[in-house]
Amino acid sequence: MWLLNIFIVFATFLGMEGVAWSAHKFLMHGWLWNLHEDHHKKNPTSFFEKNDYFFVIFAAPGIASMAVGTFYEPLHQLLFVGIGITIYGFAYFMVHDIFIHQRFKWLRNADSVYFRAIRRAHKMHHKHLDKEDGECFGMLWVPMRYFREASKQLKANA
Repeated sequence: MWLLNIFIVFATFLGMEGVAWSAHKFLMHGWLWNLHEDHHKKNPTSFFEKNDYFFVIFAAPGIASMAVGTFYEPLHQLLFVGIGITIYGFAYFMVHDIFIHQRFKWLRNADSVYFRAIRRAHKMHHKHLDKEDGECFGMLWVPMRYFREASKQLKANA
């Protein structure tokens, strides 16, 4: 039974990248642009952004899944779905807000092919200041060309 629960957490975590990509492309760069716009056009005098509301919006399904899975026995495996969603949210926060945007001054010197690739892909995403013509909507997995580019850079610097 525990093996199934671990699988559910892992599969949910992996599936959340598709959910995040879709939400970013179709919601944040769609009808919820009014909440996301200040993330692309940063106000240098404010630490917080309207975009931060997405942490609450996207935490709700994880919290609800864990609550239902904890208190309603027939759906106890929803607890593990909620755990997977929550772990993904934490990873997203660490990568996006801490590593990429440096909202907190941690992980400043993390340097690997993976970290270079996601940082470059996100930079390409932010070169578009409006909701149209965006690219690289994923967070933890980005197009392979960025991994190849990062690998070449690291080899050249070695």
